[in-house]
Amino acid sequence: MDFLKKLFDRKPEAPGIFDTPVRFGRFSDVYRTAEQNAAFDEAIKDHKKGNYLNSYRHFLTFLNHPKEENVKLEDAGKRLDFEIYQGSRKITGYATPEKFYASSKIAQAKELSPSFMRRLLEQNFELKYSRFSLSPANEIVILFESAALDGSPYKLYPGLKEMAVFADKNDDLLIDEFEQLDHVDQAPIRTLPDEIANAKYEFIIAEIKSVLARMDKGDPDPAKYPVGYSFLLLSTAYKLDYLTKPEGYLMERLENVHRIAFRQDGFGPAKKNEEIRKEFEKLLARPKEKYLRELYEVRSTFGITGPIEHKKLALIIEQELPHMNWYLENGYDEIALAVPEYIVSHCLFYYSIPPPDKALFHLFLNVAEADYFRSIGIPALRNGNTLDKKGIRNAIEFVEDSFEEQYPELNIDHSVLNYDSLPQFARSFLTMVKNLNIS
Repeated sequence: MDFLKKLFDRKPEAPGIFDTPVRFGRFSDVYRTAEQNAAFDEAIKDHKKGNYLNSYRHFLTFLNHPKEENVKLEDAGKRLDFEIYQGSRKITGYATPEKFYASSKIAQAKELSPSFMRRLLEQNFELKYSRFSLSPANEIVILFESAALDGSPYKLYPGLKEMAVFADKNDDLLIDEFEQLDHVDQAPIRTLPDEIANAKYEFIIAEIKSVLARMDKGDPDPAKYPVGYSFLLLSTAYKLDYLTKPEGYLMERLENVHRIAFRQDGFGPAKKNEEIRKEFEKLLARPKEKYLRELYEVRSTFGITGPIEHKKLALIIEQELPHMNWYLENGYDEIALAVPEYIVSHCLFYYSIPPPDKALFHLFLNVAEADYFRSIGIPALRNGNTLDKKGIRNAIEFVEDSFEEQYPELNIDHSVLNYDSLPQFARSFLTMVKNLNIS
């Protein structure tokens, strides 16, 4: 049974916070349907038998996520022609009994320049399965190919994933950096309505300005309490990634914030906070029209986040949540709230978390960022300082009902929730999640 489908499909009884036309967070291919997993097993069996073309048929079926419609296949009997979508990139290719071939156009070069060609040459050294190339029409292309004999699903999957992820990540970045390059051969994308795109932009700018103003206020002193400001900065970056789901330059800058924070370079949190601040200042200087070009929705085939078990997620909550106590006890509610927001948004950014956890974390952000959800037309479960107790309980019970078959021991105890303030609610909510039985 596809439990994700059960949770997010449109139903009259489904709370509107889950049933939304707007997508959130990074795509994950960790939790597949039973039909997809069966197709992968069949692909392996056929490849071992030497039925290569049939193996490719099953493999492409495995890649196709029913809700994404991310794979198109034309079967001519002795040749398969396909398209695979990864973000804004379209991977086209063919398979025969002798060969599997795939390519994706990244950009069109108006003129050849040593600057971007050197960049591509350097990136070729990072690639294990695929390679960048230049077409006769001066199109930047990434290629992957394999002879049928050694083209098992175990090779095809990482090879296609590498080229697809590299293609999707590099197209906007290269075009943004090098004026000699233009867009080419995009995959189908869904342009957001103007009111939603503008609401996302306003939220991005407001959140960045807010966190920088909080640092400038200097209470508590950022030099004496840098860890609290680290939570504030990182929770902002991760929230923007999950809630606005950007592509291109903004996504890369948010990923760079993450890299700075976890870089093993010997620098302390105060120094890293200043470096992260500069990343945010770059984003404030970016013209609005460039943001709007990167706010669209796409189909995807490959996720970039790795899975995490609930036990490890519970350990993260247990280790990080006490960091909010001092700030809460001393009246720094904004910094105190940043700790649970960091835990939730960091896990959504970095991991593919179990579906019940993901649904509850989404619910938490709906409460914490209620104004943003309303701005994009989605009901929210908080109005100012007033939390919607009944709505929150109903939403939790809906999550429990949605996963009762897969996780019969889930039993979410929402009686432990503290509604006295948003920080108190956040602490009790994550404690509730930590104590779940998801196995």
